[in-house]
Amino acid sequence: MNATKLECATFRTRLLAWYDEHARDLPWRKDHDPYRVWISEIMLQQTRVAAVIEHYHEFLRRFPTVQKLAVVREASVLAAWSGLGYYRRARMVHKAAKVIARELDGKFPASADGLRELPGIGRYTAAAIASIAFDEPVAVVDGNVKRVLERILGERLAREQLWVTAEKLLDRARPGDFNQAMMELGATVCTPRSPACLTCPVIELCRTRGDIAAESKAPPQHKREIHYALDCRDDRVSLVQRPSDASLMPGMWELPETPRPENGAVPAFTVRHSITTTDYRVNVWHVRSSGSHRAIGLQQIPKLAMTGLARKILSRAGILSGPASRPQSGG
Repeated sequence: MNATKLECATFRTRLLAWYDEHARDLPWRKDHDPYRVWISEIMLQQTRVAAVIEHYHEFLRRFPTVQKLAVVREASVLAAWSGLGYYRRARMVHKAAKVIARELDGKFPASADGLRELPGIGRYTAAAIASIAFDEPVAVVDGNVKRVLERILGERLAREQLWVTAEKLLDRARPGDFNQAMMELGATVCTPRSPACLTCPVIELCRTRGDIAAESKAPPQHKREIHYALDCRDDRVSLVQRPSDASLMPGMWELPETPRPENGAVPAFTVRHSITTTDYRVNVWHVRSSGSHRAIGLQQIPKLAMTGLARKILSRAGILSGPASRPQSGG
């Protein structure tokens, strides 16, 4: 079965009717401002919706326009992004903002092709912004859309097949709504595990009505134990900054690592942290920092660009609070 045999018109009608009634009330759906759509799409990459909402509000409070974003220092952008992880996204957002503000007079390109010329904007993001903000009839393919398409058609599809199929299904009169409806269906009904098929608006057109057998096993998770010193004295916390040429999170601040004490002591507390295929058991010790570090005043902590793990530790210790202290994997 392929998209040409699928009852495309019926699929579009049922999906959009479902979306009109059941779409989640998300802040970036309030208008079609390309700046807001762009920020939300970048934040949502590899990050759950629930984790993005507060960061989205805070980011727009600090940088309400692309012009405001373009003129601040990168460190300020990273500080606002702290807790979302995958900090290359924030650096690319800052670079793209400078291009838009300085070279394009503050105006976003209105086509997917034009948007792809900007730093950090790939095929999916360009199509999402172009369709949602400018009504360009271009389809999107992300993980949710891929899952919906393959289950509907009952077969695995190669990367380019996915894009071709999505284009054939696209409702060209409401491209932005249709793309969001496809992603919404995958996120809330056609979920990775235990899909809610009985509530699916297009179940009668679905070949699978459930999950397709996995192509391969997920990579095994590795476990590792690490130790950090929480040295907080005189309203100051000792932190270290990663080198500017570090391969991961350059310039970000974090707690200093420390050897495990040999006297049989127990850590002050332990947190769990996952990055890709590694699960970390993070032991935090109330000990003096050794080696190179900097004592930073508590009032400065929220303004720093810190790793997600550092924010998780300081939040658990009661030193940091607020949306920026709620980290996700990848930090």
